Amino acid sequence: MPKTSVRELARSLGLSHTTVSEALRNCPRVREATRQRVLEAAQNAGYRYNPLAGALMSEMRRSRAGAFRGVLAVVDLDSPDVRAAGANNYHREVASGASESAVRLGFKLEPFVLGRDHLSVSRLDTILKSRGIRGLLVLPSAKAPDLAGLDWSHFAGVYTDYIIESPALDSVCSDHFRSMVLAMQRLSSLGYSRPGLMLTEAHDSRLLFRWEAAFRSYHQHHDCFEFIEPLIAPELSEASFRKWFAKAKPDVVLCHNWRVLEWMEAAGAKVPASHGFCGLNVTMSQRPVSGLNLQPRLIGSRALELIVAQLHRNEYGVPATASTTTIPAAWTEGPTLRALSAKR
Repeated sequence: MPKTSVRELARSLGLSHTTVSEALRNCPRVREATRQRVLEAAQNAGYRYNPLAGALMSEMRRSRAGAFRGVLAVVDLDSPDVRAAGANNYHREVASGASESAVRLGFKLEPFVLGRDHLSVSRLDTILKSRGIRGLLVLPSAKAPDLAGLDWSHFAGVYTDYIIESPALDSVCSDHFRSMVLAMQRLSSLGYSRPGLMLTEAHDSRLLFRWEAAFRSYHQHHDCFEFIEPLIAPELSEASFRKWFAKAKPDVVLCHNWRVLEWMEAAGAKVPASHGFCGLNVTMSQRPVSGLNLQPRLIGSRALELIVAQLHRNEYGVPATASTTTIPAAWTEGPTLRALSAKR
């Protein structure tokens, strides 16, 4: 087959070099009929687009034009006004990590909060299109997130929590199963023998039971602990906790809610002298605790990098098969655990 350049294709079709180049890269600015005409001509001429070379030339052109690439949106589905202070801390960390990567890659982030100033999904769609914003980083939502009302043919997006189905976007989140295994390993090395897990039903089901599954699985495959049935309730209350705490007699409690630490102390526990407390998300705690740092800054950073990669490849719309990138937790030393014995 003869070698054909983009410029030769453009001359033969009576189109501009830019239009042909964008059609070969599946750019949404090119009309579908024109794109099909270009692809057919390229196939007949034996031309194959090299995405690596295209990306290199685009980067060279952008570098000559300056470092600024554009604006990306950070979409908050819940208002910070209705979230607990700990949850707001977590969201800020995700957004901060994304912002750091955005600056490094030449982008600026602009926040959008649904429900604030009467911002609906349809109005958000209009604003984003009018400002030419193509990339969306979606912050975690306590309820099932729903952004199906956006015209996703114009946007690339990544969700920064475990799962989103409306629409099914790529996501970046904590590796909850692996993180629980890390916590159990740490508690075993400190000498605890009766760990007790507390979760709300909504939290447990929203993550497809990964926290609970890892907790039960660890007991099944290791003999270092006595098994205690987890407390999983519609809502965690001090009354239900104290009843479970007195009956189950855990020597360490694993939970997201740092107020459980206060309930333990009110029930007579001396933390960490007599009992331990392991936070499953230390970023959300209003008191210093030992436990898991789910690395929200890294989650935000990695999500932002994925969005920019999609933009570079001109990949807009809902992916045919959504992928999930998981980030392992890091262990945080704190004042709520102590070594009870030598490592087992």
